[in-house]
Amino acid sequence: MINLYRKLRWFQKHYSEISFTKRLVPNDKQLMPGHFHGPITYNTDGLVTSNNCDFITEPRFARAYAAASATNPWPGFTLQWRVYNVCWFADFVKGLEGDFVECGVNTGAYARAVIEYIDFPKLEKKFYLFDTFSGLKNEQISDKEREAGIDKLYSNNYKDVYEQVKETFAPFNVSIIKGLVPDTLSKCTAEKICYLSIDMNVMEPEIAAANYFWDKIVKGVVIMLDDYGFAPHIHQKLAFDQFAKEKNVNILSLPTGQGVIIK
Repeated sequence: MINLYRKLRWFQKHYSEISFTKRLVPNDKQLMPGHFHGPITYNTDGLVTSNNCDFITEPRFARAYAAASATNPWPGFTLQWRVYNVCWFADFVKGLEGDFVECGVNTGAYARAVIEYIDFPKLEKKFYLFDTFSGLKNEQISDKEREAGIDKLYSNNYKDVYEQVKETFAPFNVSIIKGLVPDTLSKCTAEKICYLSIDMNVMEPEIAAANYFWDKIVKGVVIMLDDYGFAPHIHQKLAFDQFAKEKNVNILSLPTGQGVIIK
């Protein structure tokens, strides 16, 4: 617990200093034998690696990422690897029965990338988007999460994007549902779900959404947990670890910070 506390304190202190252009590894250490295996290829969003990431320039993904960036989530949007994972798993499950659900949308970057990547209009499915569309609400932050600095991390980070999101997804078979989760979940009329993305920054609505949709999720479905591995979100991780134990499933922890559940 002491090490966890120190990590959280470090993250809170240095979060604003982290950027795509900042070198997190000194030049003289980047090619240290046994550390990196070549020049740095990816250095953003908390992930530094020399591993191949040429998927970024693959035309199909490049178009999807351009569509995500066009929603303008925030200045300097550089989540290529996370967006790629979302697109890959959406493509993996697109042939299963059921509709798509995303809880935690903001401007719709993930959903818009998925729609482009898997050619969603051809699937005869519906995409449900749940969000307040004006940011994290204080009443949903637990005392433990407040102590971890979640309220400060996300304060003043969001604007009202509801009208923008409606315009972005107007050409597609998308249902945009505004309000707090779990209060709004009953507005999803899908009988079966083949894809569920969860990114609401705090554990209360996230666990509620996972429990609500679990019985609608068909076998083989992917649940994407966007915050699972990030230090300030440790209480979400612990809550989902307990959820996974109760459902007798495992969570794949990715170096991007995401978690993946396959039912």
